[in-house]
This record gives sequence, structure tokens and C-alpha cells, in this order.
Amino acid sequence: MTEITLCYQDESMVVVDKPKGLLVHRTAIDSQERRALVQVLRDQLGQYIYPVHRLDKPTSGLVVCALNKQVARSLSEQFAQGNVSKVYRAIVRGHVAGISRIEHPLRDEVDRRGNKLINGTPREATTDVEVAKHWTVQLPVDRYPEGRYSSVYLRPHTGRFRQLRRHMKHCAHPIIGDVRYGKGTHNRFFETALGFRRLWLHAHSLEFTHPETGLPLSVVAPTSCDFVACESWFASFEMDPEPGGSLLTPINTPPQ
Repeated sequence: MTEITLCYQDESMVVVDKPKGLLVHRTAIDSQERRALVQVLRDQLGQYIYPVHRLDKPTSGLVVCALNKQVARSLSEQFAQGNVSKVYRAIVRGHVAGISRIEHPLRDEVDRRGNKLINGTPREATTDVEVAKHWTVQLPVDRYPEGRYSSVYLRPHTGRFRQLRRHMKHCAHPIIGDVRYGKGTHNRFFETALGFRRLWLHAHSLEFTHPETGLPLSVVAPTSCDFVACESWFASFEMDPEPGGSLLTPINTPPQ
């Protein structure tokens, strides 16, 4: 496999652009998968790494990894305490209203070891949604004469399991390519049109405090080639009036 792109690196940590389809670390949820970011990046850097948060296997984008245990503890605390600002890009079904907040409790689906739970504990969960653009694809999809989609920015204020995917399903705007929470008709429509399959969710930017300098650090992922291809395809159809956002402007709701 090609080398992992390093978006930020110093003596204490790295922030990398994880490819879609790669686990961060091995887990009981996907016990048959042998590859993981931890092993690939360890071999690339020639040293042990400590990922301090998770990113679903089909999601691409930024992952923070410490290079020693002390830094790992400090960064993990920032993520656990909600002191990290995270913004994701997504392509979702339907035309989403401008800016909104989703406050909907989510049940635990797995335990700390990744084992599945039945009737897990409901936990508070909050996600901000900001629309960048609406798109109308003038081709029949499912039982409709045309397909309607939105490019959105998502900012989670809590870190529940698969929170963004579950919240977008809850508000009837599932993320395209989501085989668990989305709809197969639309997923296959995108796969046929673009020639590849993926979950259209990308960890776009992170803002947190550097664990050693105490200074704020902001990291933005490289532009995803997949998203460029998708937006070029969208642009071949008539675009609806923009609701006021920009694909290059982060969501402007202040973090909690």
C-alpha cells in the first residue's frame, strides 16, 4: 500500500490523512481485517505510535497519533473532555436546511473492547450541521424523477459510536455510501456514476491544544480526490442556488 500522508509532524505527535477502508487499529468488530493504520504507520515511521481517537474504517481523513505515552495521555484527555474541535465533510441524501443542530441520544452499540451490545445505555449526543451546497441530479433515482443531495459540514460536540452516521439517518438525510444506515438505491447510484464505492464522510479539520507547547494547533486534511470527482459530477447538472455556505469555510457554530 502507498505511504500514509502526514499532515503534521513533530517530535511528539503526527496527524495523518487516513485512507478510506483502513482500520485505525484491529478490533473485534472487524476481526477478519488484518491491516490497520497502527501497523502501516509504525512501519512507515520506524517507531511505535499511539492513536488517541477513532475513525470508522470507511471514513477517510485526519487521525492524531502520539509518539510517546505521556503525549498520548494528554491528547486522549482533550478528546475525552470535548476540547477538540472536529469538522467533517459529507455528501448526504436530500436538501438539508441551512444550519441546524441535532440533539438526539444514542445508545451504546459496542463496549470498550469493541464487542457488540444489545440495548446499550442511551447517551446524550449533539451534532451541528451546516450546508455548503445543494445539488439536484437530473436522473431518476429510486422512485423519484431526480436525485437531491447536499454537501455539508458536520461538527460533533460529543463522541458517540458512529455518531455522525446515526444522527444523519435520524434526521432523514443519511450519508451516501453508508451500507448500515443509508439506502442501497442511492449508494449504488453513486457507485455506478463515479465508478467506485465509498462512505462519503471525510474528517476535514481538527483544532486542539498542542500537548507540549500549550499553543493552539489547527490541521486541515488535503482535498479528497474522491470529493473532487463527486463535485465535478454534480457540476455537470444544474446546481440549485447556494444556501450561503462555502465548501472551504468551516462550520461557524462555536464549539461547546
